[in-house]
This record gives sequence, C-alpha cells and structure tokens, in this order.
Amino acid sequence: MGKTYIILNPAAGSVNDVDTLVARIRRIPNAQVFISANAGDAIHATKKALRHGYDMIVAAGGDGTLNEVVNALPESDRKIALGLIPLGTGNDFARTFDIPTDIDDAIAVIAAHHIRPIDLVRFKSDEVRYFVNVSAGGFSGLVGEKLTPEMKKTWGPLAYLRGAAAALSDLRAYRTTVSLDNTESLKLDLYDVLIANGRYVGGGTNIAPEASADDGMLDVILIREQSPAELAVLAARLAIGNHLSTEGVVFRRAKGSL
Repeated sequence: MGKTYIILNPAAGSVNDVDTLVARIRRIPNAQVFISANAGDAIHATKKALRHGYDMIVAAGGDGTLNEVVNALPESDRKIALGLIPLGTGNDFARTFDIPTDIDDAIAVIAAHHIRPIDLVRFKSDEVRYFVNVSAGGFSGLVGEKLTPEMKKTWGPLAYLRGAAAALSDLRAYRTTVSLDNTESLKLDLYDVLIANGRYVGGGTNIAPEASADDGMLDVILIREQSPAELAVLAARLAIGNHLSTEGVVFRRAKGSL
C-alpha cells in the first residue's frame, strides 16, 4: 500500500472530538492527515497531495467533502484510489457502497485497501464539474439553499426533510428540454431533475433504487409538475423507494450524453 492523504472536515455532522478522531485515523499505514478550515480547502489539499505523489486520497467528512475531493482528482494522470470515512449527516454515497458509518470499521476498510472501480461523471455548465453520486436541479437546489450547518447539526439525517418543508413555498415548475444520448428529447414542466450515479440523496432517500455506480450508465429521474395530492402520493412512494413507476415521474437510463 502506498501513501495515503486524508482530508478531514472538522465541521462534519458527526465530528465531536477532532484530536481523538485524528489519532484513530492515523492508524491507517503511511497516512498524512490534513484538517480543512474553509469551503474549497479539500480541493486545494487534494491537488497538493496529487503533486506529492500520494496514491490514495481519503475524504473524512460528509458528501460535500467527498465532492470537493472528487473535483480535484481528474487533474491527475495517474490511477488514484479514493477513500471515504463518512462523517456527515447524510452520508448518501456511503449508503450506495455499504461503507460503514462506524469510524473504526470505515478505517479498517481503508487500511485493508479494498478497491472497486466506480464511474466518474463529468458535468459541463458554466464550468466543468464532476460527481460520483447524484446531481440535481430545480426543487432540490432550493432545498440545498435552505439547509444550514446549524440545521444539519440539529436535525441530522432529517435535515433534508426540514429543508424541503422550508422550500415548499418557493416550489415552481420549469419548462425543461431533456435530450438523452441524442436519441430521445423530452419537453416537460418539471419540479426537479435528478441525474443519479449512486442511489441516495437527502440523508437516505432512495431516489434511484436501480442505479449502479460502476455500470457506465446514469439514472435520470424527472419529477413532473403535479397537484398537491399527487405530490403527497409521490412523497409516500419515495419513502419506500417505489416511485419510478408513478405517473408524476419520468424515469430513463442513459449512457451519459444528456
């Protein structure tokens, strides 16, 4: 096993005692620990670690920390292993891969160097970004704007639902054109667009129950404009991961050309 660089977000939802946590993490062989302080630190730290020849980069934090690390990895021309110690309130990516949320168990997985390939999704808008779990626009973006660090600390995995409740008054549909692999084009009034590589969002909502993060495909979930009664039915089916066949949902799979 080569050198491992661990980027720790001390503000992650489940972090209480940073010094004790660092001591536990240092049990990983050949590990260097960097403690972030501000948004964007994980990106810069990852780039620095890549320049210094580290073979594995570990995100010790929530899904946001993981996303920052992921967005720096494509700069490397070497094969880099990505590790995760899930310390956030949602830990949605960890759920897809059954990564233990127990810190010592997650550390043991990394120390054992269990590696499997995953898809890295490239997203181009005003800038080029990457993700490994789920990217969303529309209502999901409004919810994200409502979420605060204090809300995450107070509500834990229920913070997404709390944010959704706060965003309901701003709910609106967007006239959207979605092209799939240049073979199908849909024009719909949508509340939400979700492009899923992993399965979970919002602290455990199984938004893409059929998604596989290593098959070269993306699951596309489109939430149509609908009545409050229909939304209530959809919410109930979302809770049990049985929503893809709901009339208010359009579900497609694509190779990635969207």
